[in-house]
Amino acid sequence: MKIEDILNLTEGVLTNTPQVQAIESATVFQSKVEHGDLFFSSNQEEIDQAIANGAYAIIYDDENIVKKDDEIAWIKVSSIQLAAFKLIRYVIIKKEAVFYLLSEHELTFLKMILKHKGNVAFIPNDWRKAFEQILNSDASLFVGTDKELMEMIKPDVPKLNREVEGYLVSDTLFKSTYKVGGFLYQEKELIPFHLEYLLRAVDFCTVHDMPYTMDRVKYTKHFLPVFIDAKLRSTTASKTDRVAIFTDNTTDITRAREYVMRSNMWVKSVVFSPPKTKIPGIDHPHWFKTEEEVRELLKNIHYNYAFIYNADKSILNTIKEEYSLF
Repeated sequence: MKIEDILNLTEGVLTNTPQVQAIESATVFQSKVEHGDLFFSSNQEEIDQAIANGAYAIIYDDENIVKKDDEIAWIKVSSIQLAAFKLIRYVIIKKEAVFYLLSEHELTFLKMILKHKGNVAFIPNDWRKAFEQILNSDASLFVGTDKELMEMIKPDVPKLNREVEGYLVSDTLFKSTYKVGGFLYQEKELIPFHLEYLLRAVDFCTVHDMPYTMDRVKYTKHFLPVFIDAKLRSTTASKTDRVAIFTDNTTDITRAREYVMRSNMWVKSVVFSPPKTKIPGIDHPHWFKTEEEVRELLKNIHYNYAFIYNADKSILNTIKEEYSLF
């Protein structure tokens, strides 16, 4: 690509009169710079290393950067991140790539059911890694969950279709029977209000002709129930009336508590969370700072359902049995 094309695409200003007229490729990591590359950075050490590796052009946004090689092109921009994605938009057009913005739940189910993940590229939330992936990937279908980043890549990025086939037949909080694609799936480990995310992932696979399987559907990291006994040991639902529910988002806690209030008035539910966490509808959650505090709460508080925000289920596997001679 010619230097003048880079200036037009990034809306940058050439701050010297270079000998080079074109670049071979581009990167945001100095360790990946090869002879003839364009490098994006405002870190002096990274730039110096990139030049040593053979960079032909530098895009930067810090006026304090020292230009140590006048033969290469120095391009000043308002933001290297914005400039990088202005260049990426040009690459996208050439690749005829398609992008979708997914929720974290939708992405989880898409990864769960896809038979071959090579059919789609999953964009990391780090903008530098995203830049490298899009620039170097052969994929034409990309999905990501970071709204700000995705709109920087493609301002009009679409979301998954919400008018999809499939519906619940029967459900409890921890099991769902549902129908999709003409098939009935009975008593699956699926939270009823997660079905909408699963159905959107199925529709996405169908629209883009990607093979998928429903055999892998199970509880997700977003809402993971573990039935436990009085000593916090994992057991079956038929042997206990207590369940620890590990979740990484407050929305699922709110929806689950609403579900419980509608269908199981007798159930006693409690919420555990790190200090000062705001959870809608909960004025006084049980705060914890350490895993040991979570375990003590689980052992000493009366409950049927314990919603635990931002803790890992592994805390249940670290319980030390208390032995006594008496």
